[in-house]
Amino acid sequence: MFLSKDFIETAEGLIFAVVAQGTEQGKALCFLRYIKIDEGWKKVDTEQANAFLKQHRPEYLHYSSFLDAQLHAVAIESIVKHHQPKQHLQQLMLKKQKDIIEDDFFQLCILFKQHGLNLTQIGITGSLLVGLQMQSSDIDLVCYERAVFHQCRAITQELIKQGKMQELSSKDWHESYQRRSCELSFAEYVWHERRKANKAVINGRKFDLNFIDASFRSQAINYQKCGTTTLQCKVVDDAHAFDYPAEFKIDHEQFDTVVCFTATYTGQAVKGEVIEVSGAIEQTLQGLKRIVVGSTREAQGEYIKVIRV
Repeated sequence: MFLSKDFIETAEGLIFAVVAQGTEQGKALCFLRYIKIDEGWKKVDTEQANAFLKQHRPEYLHYSSFLDAQLHAVAIESIVKHHQPKQHLQQLMLKKQKDIIEDDFFQLCILFKQHGLNLTQIGITGSLLVGLQMQSSDIDLVCYERAVFHQCRAITQELIKQGKMQELSSKDWHESYQRRSCELSFAEYVWHERRKANKAVINGRKFDLNFIDASFRSQAINYQKCGTTTLQCKVVDDAHAFDYPAEFKIDHEQFDTVVCFTATYTGQAVKGEVIEVSGAIEQTLQGLKRIVVGSTREAQGEYIKVIRV
């Protein structure tokens, strides 16, 4: 079973981040993140990844009819290693010789465990999952049950109160904002992020909490893009606000849902709040319409922001 936040590796020395659960046409939907070169591994952005595959490995370029999006995909038989967050977390916890990033990760997990968290319900993703962490790397934890994710958020807030971890500094927020290159102003970005309680700092190192619903089975509904829109609406259900993709039920005569495929706007709004949303319109053959934020990896011009609490 392939889950979002897993990584997969091919024989040619390519590491892809899985972006959707399951497979499509016998392939894992993913996006290229690392390329093996003579000096080691090189991390690539979206533009570099697409250019590399177009020139060297076009078989991994993929159009998903299900998502109506261009991304990458690797046939199951081409995968030589499946990096799984839950298993790797347990391996790192038992590792005798740890580098400084692994040690910070270990201390973080011990704090969570001391506050009642079952470590078998979480995993480690990002650079630590594939052993390519650097001095500046963040720690990216994944929770696989909704209750566990919200428990982690609550523990994080409690540990900040106890002074055992810290809120992000102004420098941390600026770095996070620059990485996201989102459509919100810096002040808007920080206001939305602070209240999510899914980021903090331990030993000067930032960590993030992510949620993946491992029991989720997406319905085989094909959506087609049919334009863009910017509108204001009220959120009437935020139960899946932190899912991947995030989902906000809205009160609107044309659309019933805002779906978000970019982490920037995950958990962005709470039930009862009025939001402004800019994104792509998608429609089924039956005429069901939704708004998608993150229709491309960069989500340029697309956003969700609260305009009235």
